[in-house]
Amino acid sequence: MSQETQNSDVEETRQAAKDADTKASTDQARAGEQTQAKTQEPAATAPKGLPLDGIRVVDVGNFIAGPYAASILSEFGAEVYKVEYPIAGDPMRALGTPSHRQDSTLFWLSEARNRKSVTINLRQPTGAKLFRKLVAKCDVVVESFRPGTMESWGVGWEDLRQDNPGLVMLRVTGYGQTGPFKDHRGFAHLAHAFGGLAYLCGFPGQTPTIPGPNPLADYMVSLYGAIGIMLALRHREQTGRGQYIDIGTYEAVFRQLDEMATAYGVHGKIREREGAGTIIACPHGHFRTKDDKWVAIACTNDKMFARLAEDAMERPELAAEGTFGLKHKRLAAREEVDRLVGEWTASLTRDELMEKCLVAQVPIGALNSIADIFADPHYQARGNLATINDPDVGEITVPGVIPRLSETPGRIEHLGPTLGNMTDKVLGELLGLTAAELAQFHKNQVV
Repeated sequence: MSQETQNSDVEETRQAAKDADTKASTDQARAGEQTQAKTQEPAATAPKGLPLDGIRVVDVGNFIAGPYAASILSEFGAEVYKVEYPIAGDPMRALGTPSHRQDSTLFWLSEARNRKSVTINLRQPTGAKLFRKLVAKCDVVVESFRPGTMESWGVGWEDLRQDNPGLVMLRVTGYGQTGPFKDHRGFAHLAHAFGGLAYLCGFPGQTPTIPGPNPLADYMVSLYGAIGIMLALRHREQTGRGQYIDIGTYEAVFRQLDEMATAYGVHGKIREREGAGTIIACPHGHFRTKDDKWVAIACTNDKMFARLAEDAMERPELAAEGTFGLKHKRLAAREEVDRLVGEWTASLTRDELMEKCLVAQVPIGALNSIADIFADPHYQARGNLATINDPDVGEITVPGVIPRLSETPGRIEHLGPTLGNMTDKVLGELLGLTAAELAQFHKNQVV
């Protein structure tokens, strides 16, 4: 039987299984048997028939950029094999707050959810050969090494596609696979800078700040990566052919900068730092409250400001055309308007302020700390916080699954795994390695 015929038979079998699972899931959902709750239980109660059931993903990247795309896929049914270096594993295991498990920080427990850890030493020819055999059985590879690294180990795109013509490969780097900067090291902090976002953060004339201490760019590029994988899988359904996805982390940042490129190209306009507000609306910024908390107020047109001045602040004279009722007058007197609004917000607690503005239909939101988020009833109602009971570390709360699908909602089966927890099982069952072969591989530090 030819390799092409074998691939076709396997694909037909997988598709039949997917169709059966999907029908079962639909019937179950219509009967009202699936629910979404704050506390998400492990796999024993996980919904069946998820959209990506039958898709196997090999995640060989490090940290967040790239691997987070695999996390998203795993939440909706994909089986993800986290291939790690046998000695220490993914460096993210040591990043962040320690947990009660020696090889897993809280960062790892949250962001390596749903994976099966498989240790393979790609630097050894035997390990590279083993890796290629694993990839030949899978649908997607996610990697985040600098360009040429995978090729130097004999497991680059051209190598892997020989074994698996239908393979989809996500390649995330700091600057992409091509261009004069392709060999530069990439980090989220650098992507924020190079992509144009950090230049906008902070107050006019002051040092640009980082857009929060979290690796925002790494999450952003992974979202684009997940989209790319889904598009490539759809293309494979239509043609049977795989492809690779090439994306630089800075590109995901740059793509979010609304009209900046267009405005510069047409008018030569360079947007500068605007602090907590914006030059196109007023009042539109962050304001302190009596109890030393903060709110965001966003009045983008005259009607919104009228509701703020007349109904919430009870100062209708501020919304008169002769004072600040018209947008261009507010923008010309931005400092005075912000001062008046700030004095008012400082006279009320945040709860009092929120109530007044919400009743008056003024756009307002609390600036939440993580403590505020845990106490917020909306987060609770939406299931944005998922509490998982792990046998090693106890109850751990992590961000819940999004997006929320009505018929096939995603799930969290378990937190980030211990190093190599599924090496023998995956390589034994999927590749048919014997106990003796596995023992020898362990001895030689191949796995």
